[in-house]
Amino acid sequence: MTVHARIGEITERIAKRSHDTRSAYLDRLHAAAEQGPKRSRLSCGNLAHGFAACGVSDKAALAGDVVPNLGIITAYNDMLSAHQPYEHFPDIIRQAAHEVNAVAQVAGGVPAMCDGVTQGQEGMELSLFSRDVIAMSAAVGLSHQMFDAAVYLGICDKIVPGLVISALSFGHLPAIFIPAGPMTTGISNDEKAKTRQLFAEGKVGRDELLASESKSYHGPGTCTFYGTANSNQMLMEIMGLHMPGASFVNPGTPLREALTREAAKRALAITALGNEFTPAGEVISEKAIVNGVIGLHATGGSTNHTMHLVAMANAAGIKLTWDDISDLSDVTPLLARVYPNGKADVNHFQAAGGLGFMIRELLSEGYLHQDVKTVYGTDLSGYTVEAKLDEEGNVVREAAPAVSGDENVLAPFNKAFQPTGGLQVLSGNFGKAVIKTSAVAKERHIIKAPARVFHTQEEFLAAFANKEFTGDVAAVVRFMGPKACGMPELHKLTPSLGILQDRGHQVALITDGRMSGASGKVPAAIHVTPEAADGGPIAKIRDGDMIVVDATTGELKVLVEEAEFNARELATQDLSGHQFGIGRDLFAAFRANVGAADAGAHVFGN
Repeated sequence: MTVHARIGEITERIAKRSHDTRSAYLDRLHAAAEQGPKRSRLSCGNLAHGFAACGVSDKAALAGDVVPNLGIITAYNDMLSAHQPYEHFPDIIRQAAHEVNAVAQVAGGVPAMCDGVTQGQEGMELSLFSRDVIAMSAAVGLSHQMFDAAVYLGICDKIVPGLVISALSFGHLPAIFIPAGPMTTGISNDEKAKTRQLFAEGKVGRDELLASESKSYHGPGTCTFYGTANSNQMLMEIMGLHMPGASFVNPGTPLREALTREAAKRALAITALGNEFTPAGEVISEKAIVNGVIGLHATGGSTNHTMHLVAMANAAGIKLTWDDISDLSDVTPLLARVYPNGKADVNHFQAAGGLGFMIRELLSEGYLHQDVKTVYGTDLSGYTVEAKLDEEGNVVREAAPAVSGDENVLAPFNKAFQPTGGLQVLSGNFGKAVIKTSAVAKERHIIKAPARVFHTQEEFLAAFANKEFTGDVAAVVRFMGPKACGMPELHKLTPSLGILQDRGHQVALITDGRMSGASGKVPAAIHVTPEAADGGPIAKIRDGDMIVVDATTGELKVLVEEAEFNARELATQDLSGHQFGIGRDLFAAFRANVGAADAGAHVFGN
């Protein structure tokens, strides 16, 4: 199948730009794969330590060289609703391995923090850095070289990107990602957002707010809005690291358990010991990365992935840029309306036809690369399905529905909600930024308003509480970048900004911090780079400067004469308060060495 000409051009330029680094990566991968399973080269003492806690039969199996051993990397903890279901997955995986005369061991655990718990709190300053900690933690688990393949149990914001980076560091090993699924549907997102706004206006109390939040986030599984966590699951499926149809099946269901068993057995089937060797580093190719970006745009996914996809691609020797992401957005139609881009949640999206329907629509029009490797053993056409159970409780797959179950949630290609993906790169005289417009009304895609400058979220909220905003405002919240304080998300500001906008004012947020996958109705130029703490010109903006945010032309500028703007001194900020407490002192090396947002904001090889 011929891919869309523009998508082909962008893919080719990524491949050309990445030629040297990708070739070097694949050379390392193939050299590691040719050495074969590592257990045969471990000393008897090494090996005895590696299986000391195993049962008798597993010890006997691992003493030889021909029985595959599956490493489990788990992000389980029972505070995160999304990760609580993983508690019993290792038992399911070990049993599935035994059924095919193999062994499975938990190789290691990785941290998994919840951005929902840390929003607006000091802990959010560790959030972005946790991605790289997760990558390193998974690498520690796999470094024992006891394993022929690995499965990864992780689902939320920074966890999946971190696990992917680690899987690609061990790219000679097959890797399958096993999701836990979304929680069942709670109250509507509109109702939840309305209560948050009423609380910000002082019209309801904390008891009413907590009751509303608890009806929304109410059980095991991922949050059901289409933020970074669920964008992660889409990416793992469309990039070929999930089993087909696995992403959005609720926890605690027979199908969810069957998919987990199936994934474990498939991981064992694609090791170098068999005939279907499928190393992770070959699954994630330039074409797979482009497919992931297309999927992100077609579903209106998380802006966090403008950093995460760049970092993941980099781990495979692939040089992805914001311009690539923006140019792909220009040609990718939006096919899904899931909150915050619509009223539905991911359960409604799944019921309407889910990823199987969407992948088929995009493939049929040449908007995805079909000729890619997947862990399922087919090209991408094998993912145009939905998973079900047969009478024996085994996974079977049927073609995705021919017609969307709800075209207000999941549109066929010829009825796309808009012709572009709604994610734009902005650039101008104070840097580059990202804006997500798919949830923003078209009349707000161009904002021209005077700046109010803040160096903390609390400063903005105090000004709001003091009723200082009486007209249009471009709220500049700076010194929020990765070098300054770990690049926290600023959702704490969303209700107040929404109130100002609802009063009829032109409102925008400009920040070197993040707003992530829950970006809503207020236009937000985020991830501004260079950041203020790194000498970025955003530190030259002053109160009253007129700012233009134009998502139609990609323009981001402050309307100050060039000579005057250049002559201004950079504002400074005492950041010592962000360096201690809640473990922040342990991350000084990360803040000192982190790269820019448009380079993935990672600490590896900057």
